[in-house]
Amino acid sequence: MAVHWVATQWGSPEQWELLEYEPPVPDAGEITVRVHAAGVNPADAKHVAAPRAGMQLPVPIGYEISGVVTAVGPGTRIGSGAVAIGDEVLAFRVRGGYADEVTIPAEKAFRKPARLTHPEAANLLLAGTTAAQMLAVTRAAEGETILLHGASGAVGVSVLQQAALRGIRVVGTASEARSGEVSRFGGIPVVYGDSLADRVRAIAEGPIAAALDAVGTDEAVDVSLDLVHDRSRIVTIAAAGRAQAEGFSWIVGSQPESTRFRDEVRAELVGLAARGDLVVPMAGTYPLADAREALRVVAAGHPGGKIALIP
Repeated sequence: MAVHWVATQWGSPEQWELLEYEPPVPDAGEITVRVHAAGVNPADAKHVAAPRAGMQLPVPIGYEISGVVTAVGPGTRIGSGAVAIGDEVLAFRVRGGYADEVTIPAEKAFRKPARLTHPEAANLLLAGTTAAQMLAVTRAAEGETILLHGASGAVGVSVLQQAALRGIRVVGTASEARSGEVSRFGGIPVVYGDSLADRVRAIAEGPIAAALDAVGTDEAVDVSLDLVHDRSRIVTIAAAGRAQAEGFSWIVGSQPESTRFRDEVRAELVGLAARGDLVVPMAGTYPLADAREALRVVAAGHPGGKIALIP
């Protein structure tokens, strides 16, 4: 008998339950995975905080996993090709990843890069696909300088790495304590706070072609609007209201275009990780039973890297 975390009512993680269940035997197009790590993301709690269209209770929690295949449905292949019992895989946009075993659609799984630990692999694709879409939406191109708010966070660090591979120069905001993380991944750090726009101008020594906001503060939006006059080249993942009011882009994984883009870019990102060109900084791991505490740490902000649950 396996266990998984389930939202049995809308609300905070304090209301979730850790329940025993029997993962279904995989049908054609499905695999069962013994979970070695589950990625912890703010969206895990946000998506069950209140009723959502198309989602019914109870809701198994968790979108990212890494583990070992324990069963394969008839004639099934994963997103990266053939699959067999014992293969190490990662999977993204699954339902019910906060578990010790789960049956998932096979097309959501890819062979785990040997370079990545299971906790790293379980945190690769939600942040990675979000970062890739932000760069795509703003049409960031080789030789340009862009502004990235929240550059030391999970999405920001992935933006920094993907931008560097494309020859894009990034000025990234962070706290003074986290500025070294921005430099580590090729960005030019700038501490947020008073006169941010002026300090970005001085550092950039030229035009800011696009602005990517991963924090959603009014400061981030105001500075982006000040420095980037083409609003089609400003994107946020956290300030939906400001985006609607000011006429720039807001993206979220549930949007149909976001879903399509993020599905299409998964294989590329897994390939980058396999070559060592995309890494996942980790802050630590928690036992599966301590999922609530792990989410409290993530929600508090600035954990210093990604967090994974270990069954």
